[in-house]
Amino acid sequence: MTAEVLVMGAGPAALCIAAALVERGVKVVAVAPSSPEAPWPNTYGIWGPEVEALGLAHLLGHCWSHTSSYFGADLGSEPFAHGIDYGLFDKAALQRHWLTPCQDAGVAWTCGAVVAIEHHERGSVVTTDQGDRLEARLVLDCTGHHSPFLKRPDEGPVAGQAAYGIVGRFSKPPVEPGQFVLMDYRCDHLSEAERRCGPPTFLYAMDFGEGRFFVEETSLALAPAVPYDVLKARLLKRLAHRGIDVLAVEEEEFCLFPMNMPLPDLDQQLLAFGGGATLVHPASGYMVGSLLRRAPALAGAIADGLADANLPSPSLARAAWQALWPLELQRKHALYRFGLEKLMRYPEGQLRQFFATFFSLPTPQWYGFLTNTLTLPALVGAMVRLFAVAPWSVRLGLMQQQGRELPLMLRLLKP
Repeated sequence: MTAEVLVMGAGPAALCIAAALVERGVKVVAVAPSSPEAPWPNTYGIWGPEVEALGLAHLLGHCWSHTSSYFGADLGSEPFAHGIDYGLFDKAALQRHWLTPCQDAGVAWTCGAVVAIEHHERGSVVTTDQGDRLEARLVLDCTGHHSPFLKRPDEGPVAGQAAYGIVGRFSKPPVEPGQFVLMDYRCDHLSEAERRCGPPTFLYAMDFGEGRFFVEETSLALAPAVPYDVLKARLLKRLAHRGIDVLAVEEEEFCLFPMNMPLPDLDQQLLAFGGGATLVHPASGYMVGSLLRRAPALAGAIADGLADANLPSPSLARAAWQALWPLELQRKHALYRFGLEKLMRYPEGQLRQFFATFFSLPTPQWYGFLTNTLTLPALVGAMVRLFAVAPWSVRLGLMQQQGRELPLMLRLLKP
């Protein structure tokens, strides 16, 4: 089977880029161990203005205007009102949004796991565990950050954002009616020793209506990542402290993804999209908005390269990598990783102070930071302003050089 582009994977990143490619008339085939119609296990959130700018608000399953965070230490702490809507995608609707154009274009998914990839001047050949050999001018790896085929530099331990969550019914509401809670860092359910020595975690929670809620205990980023059993115990202890019992569990969510992964080798012939292409935001963990914004440019660069029948596949891949990771985005990624290096070393109290300061910035600054929609000068300006208004305890943490900060700052000059 031959094609212009072969997409590896069947998750959000694979469907997103496959749909963008077929919309540009590119001949696409795909391979994955599971069906592209298989339900997705995780939830995908996005800020209201972000999804509205993309014209995809109709794909939301839930949307909240009552959006809050808590950065105090105890239950009496006042909530911080974000003042921006937050939405959760209807996973099935988002999946159909991408899958339908693929089906209309006749994209065929071969069932199998890729076990080998051979690259040559005119394309690549993929071999599956079922013995299938699939050939294309360009191969796009959308199987996630764990792909064994993608080359990237080893820059030390990779921090993971880990979360354990429950969709279910509770003896009393874990959040206010109609409320979405981005970060609840209140920690009065923990002992002094747990606060001092344990990993900082926060509650991410929302009211689904009709007596159903989603609650999730989350660790921002640590290396190694916080184990699921620790997060589950933390969540149940948090709920019990508030006098809340879990009455019914409809779904459990287990999330773990890398936050500070270095960029892939941008000269390699194997292209990537999604987690394997380091599209997870290093400071927030968001990715779906980035997929939606960046797929059109990548698909356009691929389509332009394919139009030149004489262009060697290695050159086609390099042009596509540069479209996905232009210099400004490379520099921003280094700056975000620099910031995360600082946050990973903050103890619980300092972390609460940091986020209280961060969300006191003008809304366009913190919103643009979290969605990666600021220009590089605007991003630097937001970080300088944050330093200027932060308490001295937060400033001291930002000034200390204890890890990979210097190499990351140098990448602002030479990515």
